[in-house]
Amino acid sequence: MATNSTAEIAQALWYVAPGQAEIREEKLTPPRPGEVRVRALFGALSRGTEALVLAGRVPESEFDRMRAPFMGGRFPFPVKYGYATVGRIEDGPEEQRGRIVFALHPHQRLFNIPESATVALPESVQPQRAVLAANMETALNAAWDVAAGPADRITIVGAGAVGALVAFLCGRLAGAEVTVVDINESRAELAQKLGVRFSKPETAKGGCDVVVHASGTAAGLHTALALAGEEATVLELSWYGDTPVTVPLGGAFHSRRLRLISSQVGQVASSHRPRWTHSRRLAAAVALLADSRLDALFAPAVPFDTLPRRLPEILDARNGVVCQLISYS
Repeated sequence: MATNSTAEIAQALWYVAPGQAEIREEKLTPPRPGEVRVRALFGALSRGTEALVLAGRVPESEFDRMRAPFMGGRFPFPVKYGYATVGRIEDGPEEQRGRIVFALHPHQRLFNIPESATVALPESVQPQRAVLAANMETALNAAWDVAAGPADRITIVGAGAVGALVAFLCGRLAGAEVTVVDINESRAELAQKLGVRFSKPETAKGGCDVVVHASGTAAGLHTALALAGEEATVLELSWYGDTPVTVPLGGAFHSRRLRLISSQVGQVASSHRPRWTHSRRLAAAVALLADSRLDALFAPAVPFDTLPRRLPEILDARNGVVCQLISYS
């Protein structure tokens, strides 16, 4: 049973206008039966998605589908958005108190959440690294969708957080030749730490069995299609918001019988949907974060209180940040 009978004030990040965010306060009532109170320790910004939210570029047709769990407000503004928080349960059932958990919750210091919506961290997963759980869940779903196999030649175009995690997962396939392609040469060091190859677009090897596109740019999609081998699958993992994107479906696209498919984390991949629930998939994603090599994805932590003024810089694709860690201490 909950023991805290008084309301508390919580601080949360809200996107309030194009390019503008602020920290707002809200009153928390004591946790209800079935809920726990979580005090945030770490969080992470999802650069691609949250850059679109900050810019007000979520299409009206996607307002409902793009709602994150426990989001506040409505698109386009103001919205309390985000889905990567790790914290400690400080109120709720006795057996839950003190546990470190991951939750798909917006950026907020203190919050109540159904106990069933938390995932307890295994001892092998560090709290800071666990903020990658949402991105790892997306990457895991993508790996299922694209159905890459052992000994395949696999290329991932775009070494952001999700692309890097797809490369990490594919790199575990026996005999697979996995290459990350990015215009940013600094990603070569990240690829090396993840145990995969790196190439610039102009020198990347074609004839791939599987190509995953995660750069969020039309140029990256062109590269992905160009690198695909005969009758290969190209998985589009980028989301462009309201930006139109040209796709080169002329040339040899049809004669090579390429297959262009999409992947989105909102549903479990069709290959696994009969057996896997969202909660099972998220728990699996958390467990996959036990590898310390994944720490290479993080930029140094920024304090939660500084987010409103630092967001434009952090979410700028030109700054080289793969995954921005947030500290609530």
